[in-house]
Amino acid sequence: MKSKLRKAIAFAAAGVMAAVQCGSTGLFNVTAAGEATAATAFPYTIEGEKMKGADLWTSIYQTELPGYSGEGFYYLTAQPASFEVTVPEDGMYSIVVHGAQILNKEGRQQAVKINGVKYITQAAYSDKWVDYDFGMVRMNKGVNTIEFISEYGYMAIDTVTVDNAKFPDLSKASGTTVDKDATPETKALMKYLKSVYGKHILSGQQEIYGGGHAVETTIRYDANANKCIDQEGVEYVIDEESWDKTEQGEKFPWHCTGPDGQVYTYSTQNRNYTYNDYNYEVRYIKELTGEEPAIRGFDFGSYCPCYAWDDGVAQRMIDWAKNKNGICTASWHVNVPKTKASYTLGEPLDFGLTTYTENTDFVTANCMVKGTMEYDYFQLCMKNLAAELKKLQDAGVPVIFRPFHEAEGNPSRTDDPIDGSGAWFWWSKEGAVVYNKLWNFLQDTLTNEYGLHNLIWEQNLYAWSDNSAKWYSGDDKVDIVGFDKYNCQYNRHDGKQQGVPNEDAEAGIFYTLNKFVNGNKMVSMPENDSCPSLNNMQVEHAYWLYFCPWYDSEQAHFLCGKEYQDPDTFKELYKSDFCITLSELPKDLYKGGSEPSTGTTTTTTTTKPVTTTTTSSTPAVAAKKYGDANCDGEIDMSDVVLIMQSLANPDKFGLKGSDKNHITAQGEANGDVDKSSAGITSNDALRIQEFLLGKVKDLKPSTK
Repeated sequence: MKSKLRKAIAFAAAGVMAAVQCGSTGLFNVTAAGEATAATAFPYTIEGEKMKGADLWTSIYQTELPGYSGEGFYYLTAQPASFEVTVPEDGMYSIVVHGAQILNKEGRQQAVKINGVKYITQAAYSDKWVDYDFGMVRMNKGVNTIEFISEYGYMAIDTVTVDNAKFPDLSKASGTTVDKDATPETKALMKYLKSVYGKHILSGQQEIYGGGHAVETTIRYDANANKCIDQEGVEYVIDEESWDKTEQGEKFPWHCTGPDGQVYTYSTQNRNYTYNDYNYEVRYIKELTGEEPAIRGFDFGSYCPCYAWDDGVAQRMIDWAKNKNGICTASWHVNVPKTKASYTLGEPLDFGLTTYTENTDFVTANCMVKGTMEYDYFQLCMKNLAAELKKLQDAGVPVIFRPFHEAEGNPSRTDDPIDGSGAWFWWSKEGAVVYNKLWNFLQDTLTNEYGLHNLIWEQNLYAWSDNSAKWYSGDDKVDIVGFDKYNCQYNRHDGKQQGVPNEDAEAGIFYTLNKFVNGNKMVSMPENDSCPSLNNMQVEHAYWLYFCPWYDSEQAHFLCGKEYQDPDTFKELYKSDFCITLSELPKDLYKGGSEPSTGTTTTTTTTKPVTTTTTSSTPAVAAKKYGDANCDGEIDMSDVVLIMQSLANPDKFGLKGSDKNHITAQGEANGDVDKSSAGITSNDALRIQEFLLGKVKDLKPSTK
């Protein structure tokens, strides 16, 4: 664990800073229209027409706006207007404009620059003077320039008020799941999340899903020998349930498993076997920081009915939670046919003919209308999803589940602010009303029809305007709200150009989301490009529950690319007392404990992910013949196969498996030839295979 003394100093410093920022009598100098004024106590209000560059208006052409203060108001057209403030410390300040916006009834974006850094808000239509909250912005110690620019404009500004930011009480957020019948493990995880919220941030990392990070091998299927074998002569266990035929009628297995537990998949293009390096990102973090993330992000996108393919995500999640003591979160990039005419229910459809974007004639509202193609299709989607979630529930693994993410997308492009015209996913293209009905439908089906109670429901929101809150499904339907931060190219608030990381903490968005849910829910950052810097989060009081960079791909290297992450600041964050890593999670996390782990669950990730699921602890019986896992009196590849089958499919081949040839207690005792880990593991299968290849002389149990 990191130094408790350093933590005490950090909290003391944070308390002093909060006192400075939130004091009600802080003084600063104000300059308007180039003239210095006397020091003014917070809050400070300036008349719009008194700003530098402002013109005096008393009406907007023929439209009168009675009730303004002072001599008139400033109408933001082509001419920007500004004023300066001097603040005592780096920190967060609020800006409220008393104004009116009569040009666009659907609302109009407005822009303000703080020291040249642009912030955007959506100003609703109003022909009366109302307060527009421009949110919290960061200002630096000394002189700061606040400038209203004409990028969008056409807003009447009566007054502008600057004040110390007032931070809400984050302890109000609920630590109770919306599912009253949640499993004990799920309740324990929710309790832990609540215990760290507002005090620390949990580290996270999304892994790639489906066919990402593919690695080529020399493994091929030898039809004559009926074996999967590589150029070095190593044999691989064939998945007997994956047999298929090529278009030429040649038989082959889709999957085989190596001695290290790695599952390989047949490539129809090269006729060899490949695997996906799902540990790529976590391994990079371990090598860079010496730590691993507390939360690992997964995705159930491979289980779309059009091309349902088991990429092994459930087993990886079980391994992460049970063997690594980590926390799992999962999204659901579920695809639909691009055109309904191209799809026959229950039949496969090429991936290229499917999409999760809004570019489809798939009618979202029909997912809840019996008798429609969409209803039947979505039922299959939920069935496939539920099957994977059930595996996790049976294993005692809870999930922070984030379906239908990034709902609103961009702001609406029509007069209806919540019609979904800015959405980029099919599940939200028909607006907030349909989206919320779909959320409720999914939640009700998974909970009540499929009996799944291992889910912590997380909902993505945006904060374009107050209308963004209408995408929220309600306190009784959501456990956590989250914001996906992608602002290295757009909406930057750090004053820098594209091509370098944006380490802004986005405190304004954090507290806007907090306001949307009345402080009743924890607020997270379930996806991001650049991680916010430690300094920015602490100075700005942006206490996100967790961060989680998206995976690297050919399109963008969100984790390893220097245009997205600065390795030094990334490492500083991971090494800080503020950030919780895998080794710092409670060792009894899923039993409601709070004592930190000793770190023994953190291991170096190898190039190939290794499955280390243990089917039993110390054997209850003594070994009779080491290596003879199937107890037939011989030591051969069938023993390796049985060990791997018992690990990969314990319900069928484990100690209490349904198959008549499942492993027995005697078989486990015989097969436990590698004592570096307790019980039967993939290392035992590897050692037996090494014995068969002559690489080891005997199977006397080894600790190496």
